[in-house]
Amino acid sequence: MNDAHSIVDFRTDPSQYRHWQLTVEGELARLAMDVAEDGGLREGYKLKLNSYDLGVDIELHDALQRIRFEHPEVRTVVLTSNKDRIFCSGANIFMLGLSSHAWKVNFCKFTNETRNGMEDSSRHGGLKFVAAVNGACAGGGYELALACDEILLIDDRSSAVSLPEVPLLGVLPGTGGLTRVTDKRKVRHDQADIFCTLVEGVRGERAKNWRLVDEIYKPAVFEASVQQRAVELGKASRRNGKAGEGVTLTPVQRELLDNSLRYKYVEVTIDREKRQAEWVLHAPQEAGPTQMSDILALGDAWWPLQFSRELDDAMLHMRSNELEIGIWVFRSQGKAEHVLMADQTLLAHQDHWFALETLGMLRRTLARLDVTSRSLITLLEEGSCFVGSLLEVALASDRSYMLDDPELAQPVTLTLGAMNFGSLPMVSGESRLGRRFYQDSDTMQTLQDVMGEAIDAQQAERRGLVTASPDALDWEDEVRLVLEERRALSPDSLTGLEANLRFSGPENLETRVFGRLTAWQNWIFNRPNAVGEKGALNVYGTGQSAAFDWKRV
Repeated sequence: MNDAHSIVDFRTDPSQYRHWQLTVEGELARLAMDVAEDGGLREGYKLKLNSYDLGVDIELHDALQRIRFEHPEVRTVVLTSNKDRIFCSGANIFMLGLSSHAWKVNFCKFTNETRNGMEDSSRHGGLKFVAAVNGACAGGGYELALACDEILLIDDRSSAVSLPEVPLLGVLPGTGGLTRVTDKRKVRHDQADIFCTLVEGVRGERAKNWRLVDEIYKPAVFEASVQQRAVELGKASRRNGKAGEGVTLTPVQRELLDNSLRYKYVEVTIDREKRQAEWVLHAPQEAGPTQMSDILALGDAWWPLQFSRELDDAMLHMRSNELEIGIWVFRSQGKAEHVLMADQTLLAHQDHWFALETLGMLRRTLARLDVTSRSLITLLEEGSCFVGSLLEVALASDRSYMLDDPELAQPVTLTLGAMNFGSLPMVSGESRLGRRFYQDSDTMQTLQDVMGEAIDAQQAERRGLVTASPDALDWEDEVRLVLEERRALSPDSLTGLEANLRFSGPENLETRVFGRLTAWQNWIFNRPNAVGEKGALNVYGTGQSAAFDWKRV
């Protein structure tokens, strides 16, 4: 399957859904999978048995956003299936067999981020998730269930949960399956070994005893039991919105040209010869409202939310459609005080559902930047406004350079805000400042002492907040050399290097998920045992047996 033949657009809305049905009744939302067989994102395969491709997951991502912002009264989401005796059979194998290596890995990464986003909402926002597994649940289908707070399985003597990727396809459960089975559900490693090599999976009492599910219910009481458990789980939710006060998410407006992307607050210009994209992030054009009534009146045009949605859409577009653009250079423009005011307002109202969800959107967007396999370089120049939440982009970057020119009418400065001290954690749970300084308490206290102060280039370099601060004479040459040197390096080695260095502190479930995707799944997807002419992915469904190279590597 040629990845270049069409542009992947991550924008959608419920009127365009082909694979999910969203219904809301009071504090419960029901998100039912009902995949259209002929609704594949690309040609060459059918989405049978509630199997999914990227298009199915784009709809899931959008539906979750609708619940977060348009239905603030919802406290628990029940994920289930509308197909008889099938919950979900996982990622479509024929789609994977037809896809390029890059497509497979980007597909796995996006599905990981969507499922991690569910756990992020549960952890920070209190939106709870119940998987009502009402049929066969295999591979990525079980991985979707694993992302929920609880898994409830129908006990009908046939429905089972399984991760059959190793025996059937010669690859790993690539959407966090292995990691969640051990780290989240605490399945004993020998039982997990059996489970991950059993094609038929595990059902009933055994699934519960092995901690693969939380409860099993007979068909006669399944729906009522799911309803009761979802209501109970929702009692722990922090969400305090009411029906009718949700904020409609209007389509993200962008101008897409051959070599550029233009939004209101985000601009991307592509230099194909240099394999480089120049990003300009814009501050709000005015101070913005400070009262929730005025903020709600703005809706999705409120700068923190609109900026987050635009940045997120731009990143998804660039990751999926511009594979050769390996270096992203970030700049910013606008008034720093407007960014800091927006941050202050957001944090002051974070007990309100809308501010809480907007903060979550910004957090997840920046986390997507952290795990993006591109070289990230930030330039702090004249007119920059890398302060507070926008400074997180510089802190997320592999390197940052700050112009030292005291003769400018307004010398370049940066400012630390409250947002930089834990409000926008990485997937590792650390703040980017904490990661940068290995949680050194003295350093962190010193930085907190200067929070709110404008820090010039020399001070920023001394404090370790930027990589270097070239003066005006050296600026252009130094930046040029940095980018030229980066372009000359192997993209594969850079992906591995950047992923390791960005997550240098203690690991958790999410960093292990992405680490295993970057290293193990990336490697396995290149091996002939999986993708060779007679590899397991290519012969699946043909009746032939895979021909393995039996040497261990």
